[in-house]
Amino acid sequence: MTIKTDALIVGAGPCGLFQVFELGLLGIKADILDSLPNSGGQCTELYPDKPIYDIPAVPVCTGQELIDALHVQIEPFGARFHMSEEVTVVEQLDDGFHVATDNGTEFHAKTVFVAGGVGSFQPRKLRLPEAEQLEGTGVHYKVRDPARFQDRNVVILGGGDSALDWALALWEGASSLTLVHRRDEYRGAPATVAALKELEAGSKLRMMECAKATALGLDGDRLATVDIQITDSDPETLPVDDLLVFFGLAPKLGPIADWGLEISKKAIEVDTATFQSSTPGIFAIGDICTYPGKKKLILSGFHEAALAAFAAKALIEPGKKVNLQYTTTSPIMKKRLGVEED
Repeated sequence: MTIKTDALIVGAGPCGLFQVFELGLLGIKADILDSLPNSGGQCTELYPDKPIYDIPAVPVCTGQELIDALHVQIEPFGARFHMSEEVTVVEQLDDGFHVATDNGTEFHAKTVFVAGGVGSFQPRKLRLPEAEQLEGTGVHYKVRDPARFQDRNVVILGGGDSALDWALALWEGASSLTLVHRRDEYRGAPATVAALKELEAGSKLRMMECAKATALGLDGDRLATVDIQITDSDPETLPVDDLLVFFGLAPKLGPIADWGLEISKKAIEVDTATFQSSTPGIFAIGDICTYPGKKKLILSGFHEAALAAFAAKALIEPGKKVNLQYTTTSPIMKKRLGVEED
């Protein structure tokens, strides 16, 4: 079934979330999607605990606190979220765009807003010769269905929250589970590390530190073994049915490069009056867009979202005047926000 929407926002970082707000004030309900499992973009993936000092009227907040506050702010507008989905197809129609994702979700959108930061975040890949051909069968960079790892030999590579959390979630149902990390210090939550170390004693869970995968072994076209080498030791061959790789994420322009938009230095060129791209109806805001004098600040992205919303309103409702109203005085705005009149 195709989802019909007036506005499809690609990217659920701070600018994408604020785009929901600006569209909502104008009476436009949005759908928002992201290739990551959670909203927040760089704020939550790269610096959730680091302080931000340049958000107007907020002296200091962390990246995660900013995202949490934006979620509260957009709650009245009921945006539909579609997470862990990456856009693979964008086709222009007479009345908007056909958009499809790698999960098979399809949209008919009147307008599209690209708010993907510096592009979609792609998993850092395992650089072993057989890894690419095994991707999706024996080598995995995300977990879509935890049940598929039931009663299987699982090896997890990584030392961040994703690796630790999935080790904790999957160990009980797996036949065996080995967590392999290249250091003896972890980037993930200390409480999760402590829980895993406690489970390791006398169980089918094993933790290998200061170690890395050096080779994959196949049985026909199926993953069968992985060689793990601890520093200054000979490699140990482990049986494995599924290898989960969590080496972190890297920003890449990704499929956006194939949308037919004018791109300069890996960013989408826009008209600063509307923040519309070279394709009418597709807007770009935040770090993904470029124009003379562009500054890659969250503050700039919020401004861009406001102007893009007004331009989109004119496209979605052609012939109607788009009036500038203020949330302090407009009964319509207050109604949309769910604010009671004094």
